[in-house]
Amino acid sequence: MDLLNNLGLGFQTALTLQNLLYAFFGTVLGTLIGVLPGLGPVATIAMLLPSIYALDATPALIMLAGIYYGAQYGGSTTAILINVPGESSSVVTAIDGYQMARRGRAGAALAAAGLGSFFAGCVGTIIIAAFAPPLTELAFKFGSAEYFSLMVLGLVGAVVLASGSLIKAIAMIVLGLLIGQINTDVITGTARFSFDIPELTDGIGFVIIAMGVFGFGEIIANLGQPEENREVFTKEVKGLWPTREDFQDAWPSVLRGTALGSILGVLPGGGALLASFAAYTLEKKINRNPRVPFGKGAIQGVAGPESANNAGAQTSFIPMLTLGIPPNAVMALMVGAMTIKGIQPGPQVMTSNPELFWGLIASMWLGNLMLIILNLPLIGIWIKLLTVPYRFLFPAIVVFCCIGTYSLNNNSFDVFMTAGFALLGYVFYKLSCEPAPLLLGFILGPMMEENLRRALLLARGDWSTFVTRPLSAGLLVAAALMIVVVMLPSIKSKRQEAFQEET
Repeated sequence: MDLLNNLGLGFQTALTLQNLLYAFFGTVLGTLIGVLPGLGPVATIAMLLPSIYALDATPALIMLAGIYYGAQYGGSTTAILINVPGESSSVVTAIDGYQMARRGRAGAALAAAGLGSFFAGCVGTIIIAAFAPPLTELAFKFGSAEYFSLMVLGLVGAVVLASGSLIKAIAMIVLGLLIGQINTDVITGTARFSFDIPELTDGIGFVIIAMGVFGFGEIIANLGQPEENREVFTKEVKGLWPTREDFQDAWPSVLRGTALGSILGVLPGGGALLASFAAYTLEKKINRNPRVPFGKGAIQGVAGPESANNAGAQTSFIPMLTLGIPPNAVMALMVGAMTIKGIQPGPQVMTSNPELFWGLIASMWLGNLMLIILNLPLIGIWIKLLTVPYRFLFPAIVVFCCIGTYSLNNNSFDVFMTAGFALLGYVFYKLSCEPAPLLLGFILGPMMEENLRRALLLARGDWSTFVTRPLSAGLLVAAALMIVVVMLPSIKSKRQEAFQEET
């Protein structure tokens, strides 16, 4: 009964005209920045923080939350249509979503992403309402050693995820880890591998690598083909809605992705990102013989990860709301917004500001409903992009991406870096190397190093801390088992058969 009463209070708060308007504004703006390559929820929320001084706490947080989960929706649009992930968690969606667009099935891919995201968002919101306290206790059990082991498992999963050669997949992960080392040491504050270039002391931005390797690399590869072979944006679109077979294939993936994302979203350190990669790996393991192979346009490869990253985005609010611990950069900004409004983030928010806590949760459900109503009719508009002749579209994408890259730091150095990664992306294309593991290694590398060093500092240099802690040991054993399974001759031969067209 308490839950129903609390949700009643939440909807009473969220359904006021002011809060509905701010939820609508946040979701529309979030979708827009997700669609625009180069922008992201972190930059947008950071820019909007000064504006919340004039707002009450509840509408301010409702608007910022709408921007966050709206961006998860929008990020999949560019990933599917032009192979430029709008968000880091949309990297996996680009693998099969873009191939579906090439096959003239962009409408089905966008609809699957939208419907999966809506279902996952609603489930994630219910989980926040019902299971916030016990899920928070689970997050408490994760120390530095557990996070390190979880990320090791994530990287091993990325090897399984990658198409083609295992050696190439491992090489891409190692390259990503090495690129991630270009930054300032987290403990000593010393610049590393920056070669006295001031712009490299903060590291290379995710957007620069994603745009260069995925977006520009694909454009260069297309321009390298004869004009009649550039069918990517000129193929006839077969339909704006998934078929009955698509629904049959996608709904189990949506359920699995939602469950996985709901669990991983609670964990600090990029829950939505880890969830999308883990969901894709899981789908490839479970669906041995899909109607369309993975990497060639399997709808499971869109529905599963999109559901996972949206569920993860929703449940990442749990540690922020209940503990005051931000699990990612966006939640850190949300904590900052609460502090600006004079609210102390932590367990007392639920009791001292029940209207804020439950109003925010109810607004998420309403926001997800707004997103599905907004996005499904827009599918036809997004599909219009596919009819634009490539000679007009590719310069527009390049200009748009360059403006987005420049606007990150108002620095032309970032544009030149993107051009460098574009050439690298073309090399990867020619060598048939899958770039997704590189990005995962790049994102997880600094977090892995930080947790590794913190765990060793706490254990006074004793490496056994990773195997004496049960949760950490379990995750490492799972990673080792995954390696053993992939290396088994029978599995290895099946894997090579599955990817023989790509190797």
